Amino acid sequence: MSNRTLQQRRTDATPRGIGVMCPFFIERARNAELWDTDGNRYIDFAGGIGVLNTGHLHPKIQAAVSAQLESFSHTCFQVVPYESYIRVAEELNRLTPGDFPKKTAFFTTGAEAVENAVKIARAATGRAGVIAFGGAFHGRTMMGMALTGKVAPYKTGFGPFPGEVYHAPFPNPLRDITVDDAIGAVEKLFKYDVDPKRIAAIIFEPVQGEGGFYSAPPQFVVALRRICDEHGILLIADEVQAGFGRTGKLFAMEHYSVHADLITLAKSLAGGFPLSAVTGRAEWMDAPQPGGLGGTYAGNPLALAAAAAVIDLMQSDNLPARAERLGHQIKERLVALRQRVPAIADVRGPGGMVAVEFSHPGGREPDAEFARAVQAKALADGLILLTCGSDGNVIRFLFPLTIEDAVFEEALGKLETAILHTMNGVQHD
Repeated sequence: MSNRTLQQRRTDATPRGIGVMCPFFIERARNAELWDTDGNRYIDFAGGIGVLNTGHLHPKIQAAVSAQLESFSHTCFQVVPYESYIRVAEELNRLTPGDFPKKTAFFTTGAEAVENAVKIARAATGRAGVIAFGGAFHGRTMMGMALTGKVAPYKTGFGPFPGEVYHAPFPNPLRDITVDDAIGAVEKLFKYDVDPKRIAAIIFEPVQGEGGFYSAPPQFVVALRRICDEHGILLIADEVQAGFGRTGKLFAMEHYSVHADLITLAKSLAGGFPLSAVTGRAEWMDAPQPGGLGGTYAGNPLALAAAAAVIDLMQSDNLPARAERLGHQIKERLVALRQRVPAIADVRGPGGMVAVEFSHPGGREPDAEFARAVQAKALADGLILLTCGSDGNVIRFLFPLTIEDAVFEEALGKLETAILHTMNGVQHD
């Protein structure tokens, strides 16, 4: 069936609130490439929004899921448990940063992981308040939206949101927000808005995803840890997008000298299958009463089979190191291009979690139109890109860490062409 026919059916059958970026429909995919229903080929630098660090249909993941499907597909772990849940939990307990006893609970989506991390923190501390940061994205559920530090499009028209959620600015050198500014804002919350003894958790992204791929500076994370220790607050690291090799480490928190009490995981955890997790200090994870955590599909056996294969691939193929190498290549290319393209304001990101930010030349005013034009030209040339950032002026790169070198180089050529084409169009206007 043609893309045009499917587009009309989509419009007729699904609500406009489900925004769709691509005007075509996928028919098949393999690693970093996909083909639409009209036979057109695309290189995928979106990865289902960071879900496919191991690429589309990796043979080892496909085989693991197929083998599980021969045995059983679902029982609900809370009803009839299965060994794979325990085995993958043990692996996450072992691999996540922090030399202390840990436990893991599985869920289905990143938003569920975040919601349950808040539940665990509240049960552990007997407190209700949570501090999050501007530019953060923590999900589309009611608590997820409350924690998210961006109104449009995520919060518009959906309030009121759960109470006792507070926001402070996230460090951002391009917006003149220093670490001292951000930490000072947290301390001012304690002075003007809420007693720290009412705060259960501080949640942050080691690298903001939707917020624009801004990394949390080491001194900022150390200061958050100090504040949490001082006031008996749990520190939650949201690694839903930054985890599983993307930053050049298996987990982004490995870049820091301090540890989080709880880590939320999802997206590339299961290579395209719906699975999320909360891993944390055993004493805090045990705070909720039996029955307080779980979900009908939480820790689905097929998704767990995929996750076990993903964890094995991350280690056997050293994918974090490959993320570092590929990220270096794309940053090197963009930094060189910056000399010719005044609109490039910044190139940043650890490992393969790379972004380019566009601003109006001669100033620091965000240029979302330039970013959208680059994205559109790249798509027309067969490269799928995602924008992000509070102002929509950032393009992020979520290529599979398994991408073939030749395909990666082809994609970089398409990216460079799109940026130069957009610059020339702006100059001619």
